[in-house]
Amino acid sequence: MLITVKALNEIKASLGWRVVYAWIGDDPCGDGDLPPWSGVTCSTVSDGDYRVVTELDLHNNKLTGPIPSQIGRLKHLKILNLRWNKLQDVIPSEIGELKQLTHLYLSFNNFKGEIPKELADLPELRYLQLHENRLMGRIPPELGTLLNLRHLYLNNNYISGGIPSQLANLTNLEI
Repeated sequence: MLITVKALNEIKASLGWRVVYAWIGDDPCGDGDLPPWSGVTCSTVSDGDYRVVTELDLHNNKLTGPIPSQIGRLKHLKILNLRWNKLQDVIPSEIGELKQLTHLYLSFNNFKGEIPKELADLPELRYLQLHENRLMGRIPPELGTLLNLRHLYLNNNYISGGIPSQLANLTNLEI
């Protein structure tokens, strides 16, 4: 948990989040006396000995700057919701280290650059929302390996080229 707390505090500091009172205490999951940190959801692991952060929902918090690379240290994260902020720069490749991630919401920000091919390293991903940014380049063909993907939103970016044929492998996509 110490690595998670450190990573979350580094993320908060780098995103220009001014709501300091929202994350108090040493345990993001709450310690009985203090509530869980705002936007943080925890779950008990299967053996029941400890809790892990499984959701980080900081949507619509006027966050600025890039997503810090420390995001990759939240290994148990299943849902990452950073939509409706003022985040910018590139989407960090470290998001590809979140192997349990099922939902990734980064829409309505100012991300630029290419869609990282490392997103294809998220085997459990079901929802990928990158629309309403300034992403450019081609859709990575590697995304065709995301066989659990149901929803893919890339609209209102500056994406060029065609749809890679590998995306035909995404038979669970809902239209």
